[in-house]
Amino acid sequence: MAITKSAKKAKRVSVRRRVINDRRRRTMKETVKTVRDNVVKKDTKQAAKDLALAYKALDKAVKSGVIKKGNANRKKSRLAKAIAKAGK
Repeated sequence: MAITKSAKKAKRVSVRRRVINDRRRRTMKETVKTVRDNVVKKDTKQAAKDLALAYKALDKAVKSGVIKKGNANRKKSRLAKAIAKAGK
C-alpha cells in the first residue's frame, strides 16, 4: 500500500500506463493473428492488406515500449515470409 504522496501518484500513473500498454499489446496480437489466419486460408490479398495494419501496430508497440525493436522486426519478417510462401 502506497503511503507517501509521491508513491500514491506513482501508483496512479502506473495503472494508467498499464491500461495503455495492455491496449497496445492486444491490438498488436489481434492484427498479427488476423494476418496469420488469412495466410492459413491462403487469402494472400487480404493478408497483404492486414500486414500494413500489423506493421503499424508493431511499430506503435515498439514506440511505447511494450515490446523491443528486434522482437517487432522478427515478427514483421516472419509475417512477410509467411505471406510470400502462401502466395507461391
